[in-house]
Amino acid sequence: MLIDSNIIIYSVQPEHGRLRDFVKEQNPYVSAVSYVEVLGYHGLTESEKNLFGLFFQEATVLDITQDVILEATLLRQQKRMSLGDSLIAGTALVNDLTLVTRNIADFSWIDALKIINPLD
Repeated sequence: MLIDSNIIIYSVQPEHGRLRDFVKEQNPYVSAVSYVEVLGYHGLTESEKNLFGLFFQEATVLDITQDVILEATLLRQQKRMSLGDSLIAGTALVNDLTLVTRNIADFSWIDALKIINPLD
């Protein structure tokens, strides 16, 4: 499963213990985009940086390959979507991974993409 940035962020919040357990049960893959989105956020506290840093040490960070770039480009040609979302969806499609996200609506139009929202 490919864990979206929003799930990574929610998973460190105290009220989402069930989500942390869900993520731990997976062998989490993440896009390099999520690494930048999460750890690159300017407002992180030192504690959050440490928690997210530990998460990314355990996760497998998938590179933005030429195949991912081509898939993301095709997605953006079909419908308006952010660069980050297109690269994350492209990463999931190229690697045949289910995307774990809270933002189902952002991706539901992509027929070939398997999506789950663990917070439902």
